[in-house]
Amino acid sequence: MPNRLALEKSPYLLQHANNPVDWYPWGEEAFARARAEDKPIFLSIGYSTCHWCHVMERESFENEDTAAQMNALYVCIKVDREERPDIDRIYMAYVQATTGGGGWPMSVWLTPELKPFVGGTYFPPDNRYGRAGFPLVLERVAEAWGKDREKIIESSDEVMERLRESDTEGTGDGHAHDGPMEAAFQQYRRAFDTRRGGFGSAPKFPRPSSLHFLLRYWKRTKDEDALDMVATTLIAMEKGGMHDQLGGGFHRYSVDEFWFVPHFEKMLYDQAQLAAAYLECYQITGNDAMESAARRILDYVMRDMTAPEGAFWSAEDADSIVDPADPHHKSEGYFYIWSWAEVEKLVGPDAASWFGYRYGMERTGNVRNDPHGEFEGRNILFQARSLADTAEHFDRDPREIAASIALTETLLFDARGTKPRPHLDDKILTAWNGLMITAFAKAARILNEPKYADAARLAADFILSTLSSHDGTLLRRYREGEAAIGGMLDDYAFFVQALLDLYETTFEFRFLERAIAIANKQSQLLEDAENGGFYASAHPDAISLMRHKDDYDGAEPSGNSIALLNLLRLHRVTGQPAYENSARKLIAAFEARLRTSPYGMPQMLCSWEFDMAAPREIVVAGHAEPWTTEPLWKAFDPNRVLLHATPDLVALRPEADQAPLAAMTGPAVYICENFACKAPARGPGDLAALLE
Repeated sequence: MPNRLALEKSPYLLQHANNPVDWYPWGEEAFARARAEDKPIFLSIGYSTCHWCHVMERESFENEDTAAQMNALYVCIKVDREERPDIDRIYMAYVQATTGGGGWPMSVWLTPELKPFVGGTYFPPDNRYGRAGFPLVLERVAEAWGKDREKIIESSDEVMERLRESDTEGTGDGHAHDGPMEAAFQQYRRAFDTRRGGFGSAPKFPRPSSLHFLLRYWKRTKDEDALDMVATTLIAMEKGGMHDQLGGGFHRYSVDEFWFVPHFEKMLYDQAQLAAAYLECYQITGNDAMESAARRILDYVMRDMTAPEGAFWSAEDADSIVDPADPHHKSEGYFYIWSWAEVEKLVGPDAASWFGYRYGMERTGNVRNDPHGEFEGRNILFQARSLADTAEHFDRDPREIAASIALTETLLFDARGTKPRPHLDDKILTAWNGLMITAFAKAARILNEPKYADAARLAADFILSTLSSHDGTLLRRYREGEAAIGGMLDDYAFFVQALLDLYETTFEFRFLERAIAIANKQSQLLEDAENGGFYASAHPDAISLMRHKDDYDGAEPSGNSIALLNLLRLHRVTGQPAYENSARKLIAAFEARLRTSPYGMPQMLCSWEFDMAAPREIVVAGHAEPWTTEPLWKAFDPNRVLLHATPDLVALRPEADQAPLAAMTGPAVYICENFACKAPARGPGDLAALLE
């Protein structure tokens, strides 16, 4: 019989609906039972495309004996971290503070009052990997709860109090300065892998916010090392196995330092941020590989990650079915890897040899370090050699080689399309859609590609109609007709950013108008008006545990980092002082953290770069003809605000500031710097001269 999770919408929770564990979703029903029976809670947090979450489910949660032990000793709760990131972050902070590490699946034992007292991540079914087996851990935690409850609660309170104290705000002066930026740049320079790109050793994560910061640092300082670090990293990733060489898009991270063997899940937030990074680097370098990588990401998302409603799904799994006759037999990356014999059968020996040389294939498989045997005899595709090198090696006409390899790529892509696809997490998250809308909006202008503007517009309209109220209130998740879960800071901040970017792409005033309403609602619900910054959540269950302000720019940027840039942009657009006041308080709140750990807050530093730059507005007046807009996107200009002088926009400004904008006539382009406008450009030649 299915458990209570069968009534949920989360794909992750539904994956566990048939476990023999008596799972509860996070909520009062479970909490009340724990209090009534005076039982501790076992909390398991993960997400639907998490490889080790699947492993722990197969080994422990599907095991009848282990499930019986869990049911007897605990009230068991499952949480999808993507639906409730606020709950996940609180307990992750506890696990990291008490164990020195973290990750998913996350396993935390709580008191009936939801206070954590033991935490960890994956536990094997028996003693292995230097870890105690899960049944033994279950038994020992229950024994400790029975014998030392007072000590356990006291220790938990101490840890949580330390975490609350560490979350208090600093007392900066509210103005950005270059000290933390210089410190962060030096840290990136020391950590940079000059041979392979990226920062540090294995495993390597893309962390696009670092790349965005370095490009803005280059813009201000013209330090070529900053640009080189970004370009080298993006090219190495584009060539590596972490990049889906046939279908486009990027896997989550590389388990080695070469960007070769990936963890094969594909996350929407990675696609969005990497597409933006490639686009920005393309603006600077003009490198065709940057444009190609960006297009391949965006086309992949349009093809495989877009719902019929126009919004974007969340993720594709790392694991995929090996044999359609046995849907329970799954292996990581199986959908993406190839044996030499498979390729040769599809295209013949000559074409297989050429393709294999180009993409680093070997007859016996090209993965040397394969502890779980999942890649035995198979190949992960990566750009081992160029087309020119391949033609030279086989002494063939380069055009023949290029045509053959292009055909082989098509045939292999079509062939893998007949295999079972990895599991799709088809929930729609407001925050991640915001990141993806930003990428499509920028690509539409930078690449002069209208279909990308259409994709951004459709997704934004879905969020606005389905997950947003006209007063600016947001919901977080949509799936199978249900919009639910109150929006959190990343939902508000990322979606406001998306609407501002979509306004600059389309000049449709409605997107700017809704961005303002949602930003105002964000301030009403989440702002710490006294100390500055924004809380992660307004959900009462999270607030009762800890009122947390996110600041770490990791796989996703922190909500506060994006919120700061939104506030600064909105102040430039509207002239309203409330936005600048909030921005100054936010800067002051996080300045102390930036001084001590700038490396961990690169997206916040991007916002500081915007604040430090000379105010720069570009205003298009009259009809937005192609000559007035297209040249504005050719160069990398991250610190400007782009406006369309319309009566609606004029009305947003304080009355004393309306006249200059209202007086702008067109068609023309006005470039205003440091609150002074140059003579308008009234033709393509004038604009080219102004931009030069």
